[in-house]
Amino acid sequence: MMFGLKKSSGVLTGDMSTIIGKDTTFKGVVSGKGTIRVDGQFEGELQTTGDLMVGDTAIITANVKARNAIIGGTIHGNVEIAEKMELLASAKIYGDIKVGVLIIGEGAVFKGACEMKHLVEPQAQKK
Repeated sequence: MMFGLKKSSGVLTGDMSTIIGKDTTFKGVVSGKGTIRVDGQFEGELQTTGDLMVGDTAIITANVKARNAIIGGTIHGNVEIAEKMELLASAKIYGDIKVGVLIIGEGAVFKGACEMKHLVEPQAQKK
């Protein structure tokens, strides 16, 4: 479902380099440079300099860092996205987020603090 919906959005780029499948439970640290997709259960720490896709069936208990993200499942933990994050209607996030651009779909659940980071800091205005 998520692949078809987001193909035209241009948020996620590159090939899928890591997939944690729907029937998979993983505990530990995942660190990478490419796109990571999680459809199963993950606990630990998740970092990529690439993009993150969290499927509708995913349950993540971890601190998460990525460049861009599309979230359809559940995350318990803090999330830091350098550029753009989209919460689909099925998304649930319980934790603080830091993000450049945030899109929240109708029906998504978010409980925590949100810090919107500017991608480019505005110059001080001269008088």
